[in-house]
Amino acid sequence: MKHLLAAEFILYVNNQQESSRFYEQLFRTQPSLEVPGMTEFTLSETLKIGLMPNNGIAKILTPAMTHPEKGNGIPRCELYFYVKNISYEFEHAVKSGAKIISEIQDRNWGDRVCYFADLDGHIIAFAEKII
Repeated sequence: MKHLLAAEFILYVNNQQESSRFYEQLFRTQPSLEVPGMTEFTLSETLKIGLMPNNGIAKILTPAMTHPEKGNGIPRCELYFYVKNISYEFEHAVKSGAKIISEIQDRNWGDRVCYFADLDGHIIAFAEKII
């Protein structure tokens, strides 16, 4: 889809400030935007990760959809990042307070991957291609 220019994935979070500090430490960068109701991290020229409070997005989604707070702690998405040094990133995630789901393992799809969860149960994977 060559017409797509960039992507932003927005995670619905219970506590914007706590989640912002978690991702600030995990990504080792300051938010590019942090205002009441939205935090954004610019990870590359074409990729942003946003954090929006459950109660904020609920004003748009409800009553057509279930209030996002009912999904807290339930894996609702997976962010899959290819990294240069998976061992370093795994240890850094542990120090950042991530909940380890699966330590580094070679997977049958050709990647070496570790999985962990953020404060709201969103799953994050760090991966390297197996050479």
